[in-house]
Amino acid sequence: MNTNTNQQGSLLDMPVPVAKTSKLEALVAKLCPNGVEYRKIGECTTKVSNIKWKNENNSYQYIDLSSVDRDIHNITDTTTINKENAPSRAQQIVCFNDILFGTTRPLLNRYCSIPKEYHNQICSTGFCVIRPNKAKVDTRWIYHIISSNSFMEYVEKHQQGASYPSISDSDVKNFLIPVPPIPVQEEIVRILDTFAELTAELTAELTAELTKRKQQYEYYRDKLLTFGDNVEWKTLGDIGKVSMCKRIMKNETSSDGDVPFYKIGTFGKEPDAYISQEQYETYKKLYSFPNKGDILISASGTIGRTVIYDGNDAYFQDSNIVWIANDEKLVLNKYLYYFYQLQPWSVSTGGTIARLYNDNISKTPIPVPPLSEQKRIVSILDRFDALCNDLSSGLPAEINARKKQYEYYRDKLLTFKELAK
Repeated sequence: MNTNTNQQGSLLDMPVPVAKTSKLEALVAKLCPNGVEYRKIGECTTKVSNIKWKNENNSYQYIDLSSVDRDIHNITDTTTINKENAPSRAQQIVCFNDILFGTTRPLLNRYCSIPKEYHNQICSTGFCVIRPNKAKVDTRWIYHIISSNSFMEYVEKHQQGASYPSISDSDVKNFLIPVPPIPVQEEIVRILDTFAELTAELTAELTAELTKRKQQYEYYRDKLLTFGDNVEWKTLGDIGKVSMCKRIMKNETSSDGDVPFYKIGTFGKEPDAYISQEQYETYKKLYSFPNKGDILISASGTIGRTVIYDGNDAYFQDSNIVWIANDEKLVLNKYLYYFYQLQPWSVSTGGTIARLYNDNISKTPIPVPPLSEQKRIVSILDRFDALCNDLSSGLPAEINARKKQYEYYRDKLLTFKELAK
């Protein structure tokens, strides 16, 4: 399974541009050897104005929060508005090289720099518009600052609201940033822009390879799990009983506590509810509870999503999260895991919300080859799965490593000793 990471001439073999910083070092030694001044973002910007619709007859491209891609930090889609269909709140006029930072749910990291084609267009008030004062900062200097880990840590501390957090424009503009001499800023911006472009190319190459590998994985998975009459067929009900945890009532949970309680909305994600250790131990002992390695299935919401139970203390919402209490002497857990990916379910849609009932699951037919064949299939698919999905190895790990490499050098280059006052 060649991932192209060692091919001659691959983008992955290209040198890291920040390795050659002799020019930058010379500039720092000459222009700010003792440190740099720190100022609030707001002290390095100029005023932004809102559009006055009553005097306008033109149409504009409207940059909403959803217009900014949170991964590539570009504007990907806009709508056309005029005074007849404009949102009721005042909209801000943006200019080339302005920086937008989404202040609603700010940790989603929606930020971008305005390209030429959106000069004098309109953006949502859900953005803080930062217009760099060119006399004080390079137009891209603040952009790189707000992408840094230190800025996001600041945002996390200053955002307000639990269910729909936000941060005020004034708090964004109160963030202290290093302000080295313009030539130093320009050189750092040049390095970071070059490095960001290279990282994007590397990531695109790896992502394209990952897409191919996922298609290959799906092909072999479907082929390996397709059987005719030359294999024994059973139902999942023959394999084991559909099981679920004892019901937990809302008033038995808390926003913090000892043991995570996973509801359908947090299944496979971060928990937002907990139960006590005492209750967990009692219910685990008295009622159905998954064994380590059992395959948990979502029966509502995104139906058929699976999580391999890792054996750590956790509790799961009854009827919405279920599992087959199977005997691995008959069917391996990992064989079930890959079989479930074929989405073999017959989903009931009689109610207002489609869901997977126990009877649907129990009646689902499954091919059951001998254990030796199950192990062979699992072994092959495990290797594909690691290459496509494992964040500690394979292509996802390589993509993540490239991003982390960029973030490391970015934060390092944006860190300065503060000039003594």
